[in-house]
Amino acid sequence: AVSPILFALSCGLFVLGVAFLVLRRQLVAMVIGLELMINAANVIIVSAALAQGDPEGLAGALLVIAAAAAEVVVGLSLILALSREGVEPETSELEMLQG
Repeated sequence: AVSPILFALSCGLFVLGVAFLVLRRQLVAMVIGLELMINAANVIIVSAALAQGDPEGLAGALLVIAAAAAEVVVGLSLILALSREGVEPETSELEMLQG
């Protein structure tokens, strides 16, 4: 079984990530919120895999970490490209992308 302390930590990280995603307008803060949510899921996956002695769960967590790293690279490169164009990296400034 998953430790209640780790479960509470994971829930707290997930709620914090949702708060970053919903309440912030800056794109960098939104990427940080997504990362917090992904890491919260990883804490649960790793703790459940360790509790059951399942190495496949740990391999799955490594795949999630790799996908999260790729997501950060793409997101931050888009933010960097926007800032080079002179656009502020905020959601209110992205109306030009609507078509």
